[in-house]
Amino acid sequence: MFKIFNENYYIDIDAIDEYVQFTAEVLDDNNDTETDVTELKEEKQIHLVKYELIKNFLETVLTESNEVDEDLGMKSNEVSIPFKIAFNSLLIKKIINKI
Repeated sequence: MFKIFNENYYIDIDAIDEYVQFTAEVLDDNNDTETDVTELKEEKQIHLVKYELIKNFLETVLTESNEVDEDLGMKSNEVSIPFKIAFNSLLIKKIINKI
């Protein structure tokens, strides 16, 4: 295990799954020739915008190559602005958590 900003963090995969999914009502056509009844059924789908944002944020955080002064932590100016935005967004949405 290694430290980031003097803390240990992990990526919560279940939180990602929960965050990008939503339930939508879709028409269920029975293909029954005797009755022309269509029903609404709930179906889980992925919110594409949320999925792509989380994917890009994680890619930014995981590919940051600048050296970080561990003593300064998040106050370090050596970390790029995209990294700070991605890291903070993932923290707020509880995708990245402290151990």
